[in-house]
Amino acid sequence: MSNTLYITGAGVSAASGIPTFRGEDGFWRIGSKNYTPMEMATRRMYQMRPDEFLAWYYHRFASYRDHGPNEVHYWLADKNLITQNIDGLDGKAGNQDYIAIHGRLDLMTEFHNQGEPVDKLTAPWEQVDESRLSQSLLEVFAIPEQGPVLHRSFKPFVLLFDEYYTDLYGIDEAQRRMLAADRMVFMGTSFSVNITQMALEVARSLAIPIEVVDPQPTHILHPNVTYHKMTALEYIQKQG
Repeated sequence: MSNTLYITGAGVSAASGIPTFRGEDGFWRIGSKNYTPMEMATRRMYQMRPDEFLAWYYHRFASYRDHGPNEVHYWLADKNLITQNIDGLDGKAGNQDYIAIHGRLDLMTEFHNQGEPVDKLTAPWEQVDESRLSQSLLEVFAIPEQGPVLHRSFKPFVLLFDEYYTDLYGIDEAQRRMLAADRMVFMGTSFSVNITQMALEVARSLAIPIEVVDPQPTHILHPNVTYHKMTALEYIQKQG
């Protein structure tokens, strides 16, 4: 029985109206008035300027909270799936066992030292009062004036650039799935994050064939690669 592991990126959610990270309207091109996106998406920014950090993520969540899954998410609903996306659309499409390796923006955790076990809770974005945005964000995430307090304040459940994969994000299970796969299909990803490099290393070491689905696929150094120069939607329509 085939055990295909699907690893998806922002290109899969593009058809739902969610900007890809590095497109012209992508989140990695649009920061805040004072900081670049690479500076915003850090634990350091959460601690130093939690108001700006939360406002950036609030606007990101608000921009797509009403967007629904597209055909690709539904096609992947019964698949063995690891996604880099934090939009939660795979869960909305019905996949009950997928790994959101970079977290989900609709959830939060208490502010904790990385590696500590903590619960995932619904993020209170809906309670934010936009007429007093900065103060309201600090209030709903329980952040006092002096900054976030360990085990008292809350942080969006998103893996930041200066953080590392822990089991909170499902890294142990993700590695197990990689090692057990007999095929890997990468859909809508630019291979610019650690999880894709980790998967490629496993595929190389175990001679697992891979497929790359993207309109402009990244060239991969692997002896057994099939490129599908198309969107994820076009790919699933071919699969039937």
